[in-house]
Amino acid sequence: MKGTIIKNKVTVKRFFYQKSLVLLVFLFFFGDIYEILHFKLTFRGGDLNQKYKDIYQKSINSKEEFWKNISDDVFWYKKPTKILNSQNPPFYKWFEDGITNTCYNALDIHIDNGRGDKLAIIYDSPITGEQKKITYNELRNEVALFAGALKKQGILKGDRVIIYMPMIPQAVIAMLACGRIGAVHSVVFGGFAANELASRIDDSKAKLIVTASCGYEPGRTVHYKPLVNKALELASHKPNKCIVFQRKKDRAELNPAIDITWEESLKDAEPAHCEKMNANEYAYILYTSGTTGLPKGIVRDIGGHIVALKWTMKNIYNIDQDDVWWSASDIGWIVGHSYIVYAPLFYGCTTVLFEGKPVGTPDAGVFWRVISEHKIKSLFTAPTAIRAIKKEDPNGEFFKKYDLSKFEKLFLAGERADPDTIKWFERLSNSPVIDHWWQTETSWAITSDCTGIESFPVKYGSAFKPVPGYDLKVLNSEGKEVGPGKMGDIVVKLPLPPGTFPTLWGADKRYKENYMSTYPGYYLTYDAGHIDEDGYVWIMSRTDDIINVAGHRLSTGAIEEVLAEHKDVAECAVLGIADKLKGQIPIGLLALKAGVTKDRKAIADECIKMVREKVGPVAAFKIAVIVKRLPKTRSGKILRGTVRKIADNEPYKMPATIDDPAILDEIKADLIENKILKL
Repeated sequence: MKGTIIKNKVTVKRFFYQKSLVLLVFLFFFGDIYEILHFKLTFRGGDLNQKYKDIYQKSINSKEEFWKNISDDVFWYKKPTKILNSQNPPFYKWFEDGITNTCYNALDIHIDNGRGDKLAIIYDSPITGEQKKITYNELRNEVALFAGALKKQGILKGDRVIIYMPMIPQAVIAMLACGRIGAVHSVVFGGFAANELASRIDDSKAKLIVTASCGYEPGRTVHYKPLVNKALELASHKPNKCIVFQRKKDRAELNPAIDITWEESLKDAEPAHCEKMNANEYAYILYTSGTTGLPKGIVRDIGGHIVALKWTMKNIYNIDQDDVWWSASDIGWIVGHSYIVYAPLFYGCTTVLFEGKPVGTPDAGVFWRVISEHKIKSLFTAPTAIRAIKKEDPNGEFFKKYDLSKFEKLFLAGERADPDTIKWFERLSNSPVIDHWWQTETSWAITSDCTGIESFPVKYGSAFKPVPGYDLKVLNSEGKEVGPGKMGDIVVKLPLPPGTFPTLWGADKRYKENYMSTYPGYYLTYDAGHIDEDGYVWIMSRTDDIINVAGHRLSTGAIEEVLAEHKDVAECAVLGIADKLKGQIPIGLLALKAGVTKDRKAIADECIKMVREKVGPVAAFKIAVIVKRLPKTRSGKILRGTVRKIADNEPYKMPATIDDPAILDEIKADLIENKILKL
């Protein structure tokens, strides 16, 4: 009898499984692909989610074994025997007795494995009209020679080198050359203000600067050398030399006392060999600015950096070595470090180096041209870039001009992607959009759809599930874990996985106080959200973007999600401003799509109604302001905190990372016109 019951259960389970597969096949061939992407079929008790679950649980419950196995895929001069040192929390050490080299793992190993003729970099500059393809052999030779040039200028293992350059191959060469000889590079976004560059020179005690004569933006030239000169005047610490790459059309005037051209630096230089480096020595410093205080020098240890990033290319992004990968960012930001340069080169695929913008170089179709021309498999960019394209080309006319048959997936990160933008791209491309979440501090994704392991259905507004290695929790203000769907602070249980920041440059105390003290034993991400019953993570806002309306904690991200659904809204931002009655009230800033002629008040009223209907009266959302554009950093993040201070008539400091300072005056005028700001 018992055997019969078991047999019947198996038969029933098999029946439903077979029927489900038939349904999926039918939908694939006859259904709308857009609907397929969101067909949520759950096999209760099935094994379809088991691969991810097994890998994830092993990464949490058997950390050392998990990362030891992954580290075997990395080149070591001496393999590590000490995988994790937990003796001095929160200062954990991974692979501490391992000996390796960043540059060898990015270049030489592929040549040694017979893949030297494989394309390493495709440089595409719609601004200058230049394109260049560089093989691993060619890149290794140029890097080795420039590494020799650095040594010739007195750069030794452990010395810091500031790299202040546009998106050109020489920037990547300089980064890898530092790694080759064991120098610590600090890339500063090209065009950054002189005082900000000076603060980074002083904090890092840089021995040398590598720069270019200029960078190009749509409609203007940014002259770098005068900015460097001003920074050197302001800085207390004085670097010994400045190597300048002279661009063809705009050459800089040099000071013979300190400046030398790129070409001159290479004269009589001998190609340098790879320096043997301890896994816990630093590859780079990347400064990230907060709203207050000094820039934070995020450091990256060499061994964990190589191990983690190489693993991510296949397991998160499902990239193979013969694929072409494009991360549309800038090397001045963490995405550029990790996914323009290091991860794709560690893995051995081809990476695209793009000098341009999503619109204006020359039009809103440039991304699709690059994808089509170079047969790119997947793109990683910020939601801001896709929203900018959508605003200029809402019907996707440019998209239709190109063959994107090789394209498979779009990955988004940097800020929360609104569902409307995701759906817009999916309808155009018939390709899935993966909105994943990570930070400068981590260098790689905290949550994602790990497409090389197992893909999950899309839940619009979520950032998918925790990536193996990250033990993610949601805590309330008392430090207690909350249940599914409950808002709280998102934290990661220590230790953080390899490749994340082990400390701050010269600031162990600040590292501990800022990130590890609020909830002992956990890393504070400064992001708020919740985890649902299916394990999906919802990043709703930065911790300080949670607003308190009459005692109700509300997520600005939830309101933004509703506003973004309006057919005329290209992008939006919600922030809380002071209110005598309710403590705080939310206001919405709305930038409209190109070509919208509808009455602005009507649009604002419709948006207010939508929030009332979908979030509820508790949101107290009654103010929507139509603006020409939103104030953003150069990496595309909206400066909500700065706008809030303007609205509340509080003093504020001009953010160093702001893309265009004039936008703040525009916003101020809009707030005055709408009687929000009273002078």
